[in-house]
Amino acid sequence: MWKYCEFNENELSKEVIKIAYDVHSQLGSGLLENAYKHALFFKLNKEGFYTEKEKEMPLIIDGVKLDIGYRIDILVENKLVLELKSVDKLSDLHLAQTINYLKLGNFKLGLILNFNTTRLKYGIKRVVNGL
Repeated sequence: MWKYCEFNENELSKEVIKIAYDVHSQLGSGLLENAYKHALFFKLNKEGFYTEKEKEMPLIIDGVKLDIGYRIDILVENKLVLELKSVDKLSDLHLAQTINYLKLGNFKLGLILNFNTTRLKYGIKRVVNGL
């Protein structure tokens, strides 16, 4: 049994953000997104979270599943979507991408984590699915 499975999305997000801060403080900014993804995935697993990296999200149209390569960077406890970035500035496209993942998977909450900031708190965006 995973120790965080009973947490709701908000509780999960608080714990994940703490771990993301630790990753950012150890690695700093300026690395490629993939480096942060692997480091955060490692740390989340080490802390006892059930996580899936590169979680496939099929597109469903007319009742048919189409696997066209959409992947959530990290899914935590089958509840919290993490979309990782290492960019100068988050854009509306990053927000739209995360909203689409929330809708495709019927998830309530996502976090966009942009590690390319001097302080990670400036790179965190909560995204809520209105369901």
